[in-house]
Amino acid sequence: MIDLALEEQLDELDPLRHLREDPGSSDGEGAGTIVPAQPPSIHNQTIELAFPVALQDGQGSVAIRLAVDASPGCGGIAWPAGEVLAGYIARKGGLEGKNVLELGSGTGLVGLVAGKLGARVWITDQAPLLGIMKQNVSLNNLDASVSVMELNWGEPIPTDLPKPDLILAADCVYFEPAFPLLVKTLADLVRDASTEVLFCYKKRRKADKRFFTLLKKEFTWAEVSDDPQREVYSREAISLLRLFRKC
Repeated sequence: MIDLALEEQLDELDPLRHLREDPGSSDGEGAGTIVPAQPPSIHNQTIELAFPVALQDGQGSVAIRLAVDASPGCGGIAWPAGEVLAGYIARKGGLEGKNVLELGSGTGLVGLVAGKLGARVWITDQAPLLGIMKQNVSLNNLDASVSVMELNWGEPIPTDLPKPDLILAADCVYFEPAFPLLVKTLADLVRDASTEVLFCYKKRRKADKRFFTLLKKEFTWAEVSDDPQREVYSREAISLLRLFRKC
């Protein structure tokens, strides 16, 4: 039987321990590795990403320049579920004039794509990541439409944050002690069906189930079914969900 108190203490000491190996795997050397091989250091690099969009006169793309830097933590690099969610909102479109909030933004990738699509966006995370988010807003010339804000899960929602039409969250399920804090923030932000929530995550370990046990106290959810890339990213254990607030 898993000792949850002990697991949480270990998570506090090493937040990334579950991303390095899966204790439930016994298929041999390397079988438990969850995160693919990475360069030894990601420091002050800039990458370019493009996401297809449907235009009236044909196919186009949203191009994003992204500064990545692991120095402030794991949020400073691009993660798979973020790219999946960014790709979905680019293909879907229809964000012009909407208020969009991204939780756990890290580099700000998903929110930056929303900004390129015409939304008024707030990208949020903890204080150590605000610098790289501001850098990425400027790199993409989005200072007029994308704002950077500190938002710590579980704390009161900033009073100057407008009611969002759409909440985006990608790769936010990884640090077990933060699970109830994330659920509280989602519940505080979503009061009725007028706020849409898109939630994308990569299944990495059995403990992820604890997050959804907490989430179902406040929300129901369904897999997004209108994404043509769903079969592709499903093979990588990535799910894209739409959350619905319980009455």
